[in-house]
Amino acid sequence: MNQAGSMIDPFGRAITYLRVSVTDRCDFRCVYCMAEDMHFLPKKDLLSLEELERLCAVFIEKGVRRLRLTGGEPLVRKNIMHLVRQLSRHLQTGALDELTLTTNGSQLARFAAELADCGVKRINVSLDTLDAEKFRAITRWGVFDKVMQGIEAAQAAGLKIKLNTVALKGFNEDEIPEMLRWAHGRGMDLTVIETMPMGEIDADRTDQYLPLSELRARLERQFTLTDIPYKTGGPARYVEVMETAGRLGFITPLTHNFCESCNRVRLTCTGTLYMCLGQEDAADLRAPLRSSEGNDLVSNAIDEAIGRKPKGHDFVIDRTTKRPAVSRHMSVTGG
Repeated sequence: MNQAGSMIDPFGRAITYLRVSVTDRCDFRCVYCMAEDMHFLPKKDLLSLEELERLCAVFIEKGVRRLRLTGGEPLVRKNIMHLVRQLSRHLQTGALDELTLTTNGSQLARFAAELADCGVKRINVSLDTLDAEKFRAITRWGVFDKVMQGIEAAQAAGLKIKLNTVALKGFNEDEIPEMLRWAHGRGMDLTVIETMPMGEIDADRTDQYLPLSELRARLERQFTLTDIPYKTGGPARYVEVMETAGRLGFITPLTHNFCESCNRVRLTCTGTLYMCLGQEDAADLRAPLRSSEGNDLVSNAIDEAIGRKPKGHDFVIDRTTKRPAVSRHMSVTGG
């Protein structure tokens, strides 16, 4: 039985959205996300797909209505479609409103049709440039044409796509108007995101950081942007672009944080639950999961964790704050 709204945090927010990082591995090494020489978790530390599915089922019983698979790159996890297929049963029963994923697009040509067959209706694709050489530079290992083929395959399969673009000073700030026209011309939404201070990387984030208030002011010289109440369950605030008749989202963890309406928690591939992307506090769900065949221990551990969900994050990027706000990389918890 679905006890909708049964997970309420200390600030009265109902937790209805779970993001599950199915792997910390990725086939890209995006410069704002990872160091080039990354050390990944030993495979023995990962939850099995069956364990991930069981944990997701407990969260759904406790009121989660939206579930997003993330990574790393979720589609590089071996047999990932088995997990998607199992989770899709909750769509069929009506217990889950939406099953979706965030991907870099590299594996979409292979999996798009099957994702659609499992009831996935929309996906987020991370794309920071339309220039193939710049794409190679920012991802270190990515192949632009492969991602374009993946996007085409996803659209052919009927998947709605939202492009996620990290706004990076000196890299793609002048390209965003073109990306906006390109995305909207192909029926895709575009969301721009401020870079987040997570994990040690090879670059100085103060050099990368572009406040989206500044970007929006620049865009308004070319476009008519009207705030709209549209929501997808995540933190983006949307505008309608009159000239393209498309939607543009802004995710602003630094200039205007979105914590007051946070309905999300994040589960890692090792069974660690993070109540906030920008805080280190976490709960271990792997131990209670593995110590009992029933789900009471896990359910109690989730309740205790939700009871510690903080009001907001501590993200800051400036010259005096040299260390990242949290030590783990974005690839550990997913976006």
